[in-house]
Amino acid sequence: MIDRYSRQILFSKIGKKGQEKLRRSYAVVVGCGGLGCIIAAALVRAGVGRVRLIDRDIIEYHNLHRQVLFNEEDVKKRLPKAVAAEKHLKKVNSEVEIEGVIADVNYATVEKLIYGADVILDGLDNPETRFILNDAALKHKIPWVYGSAVSASGRTLTIIPGKTPCFRCVSPTVPQKGVIPTCDTAGVIGPAPFIIGSFQAAEAMKLLLDRKAVNQDMLVIDLWENSFNRYKVSFRKDCPACRGDYEFLQPEMGIRSTVLCSQNAVQVQDPALAGVSLSELDRRLSRAGKTERDSNTLRFEVEGHELVIFPDGRGILRNSLDESLARKLYLKYVLGKRRNRGGKSGKGQI
Repeated sequence: MIDRYSRQILFSKIGKKGQEKLRRSYAVVVGCGGLGCIIAAALVRAGVGRVRLIDRDIIEYHNLHRQVLFNEEDVKKRLPKAVAAEKHLKKVNSEVEIEGVIADVNYATVEKLIYGADVILDGLDNPETRFILNDAALKHKIPWVYGSAVSASGRTLTIIPGKTPCFRCVSPTVPQKGVIPTCDTAGVIGPAPFIIGSFQAAEAMKLLLDRKAVNQDMLVIDLWENSFNRYKVSFRKDCPACRGDYEFLQPEMGIRSTVLCSQNAVQVQDPALAGVSLSELDRRLSRAGKTERDSNTLRFEVEGHELVIFPDGRGILRNSLDESLARKLYLKYVLGKRRNRGGKSGKGQI
């Protein structure tokens, strides 16, 4: 251990006692994209004893220019990001307990996924899930580090429940689709998540070792314009999350759909569905179209589209941004229901 971390131990703010504290710590990284890959790699190499990696998606070629834990073989094998990230990082540091979890973070799953964590790291690609994560972190009093990167810029904010303003203090409501730029609309260069992810990993280490050193400002960086700014953030008096009203953890009715950043895809899920048997679904869907199954996914080709289905019941419609179509196909083929003329769902046959 000493030899592996010798240069880090020489840093006076860590030392042997700090290194031992890192070894006993548990970090949860939510999202294994550009940010999550950098964060996870930094924490595993630093010797954080347990690291959970959560992601819902599969690796694609356009991920490789910024998602450093993956390679072309992973794309060819159609590996889920969480699986590939775990596999890669276990080769980097066998002393760390690394767990890749293929899951969607939503109101029904978030509390279980982050349970027991000492710190949570945001590697997400959509605003709504950050509100869910913020509520869960505040409810369970777990510090978390927000981060986002798009185009050539990025930002990060460290949140300590009860001590600092929360994410909802800064962003009171979920922005409407199309209002803020995304990887789909504005693109992203690799150095942007590299730098923001590094800041997030450093903040996580501070939270685990010395909270007095934590940065309490919003950092905003633009690499193309060569700007680095810090903005003071304040508690918002009417913030529901800070007063214990966790609105984003409340049960929602109906099927949810989300356009996936830079994926040209739509994710669909019924929050009431705990999971599905891929083998049983394969037998049923093979009567309606071509199927291909591995241990992690079932790929289903039907009506000119590909639907990728996960064991937790999620479906991802590839090469389309049509949420209505994604919900329709999910309802019909995954849930085995159809819409009648009155607009209600009814059991159907495939």
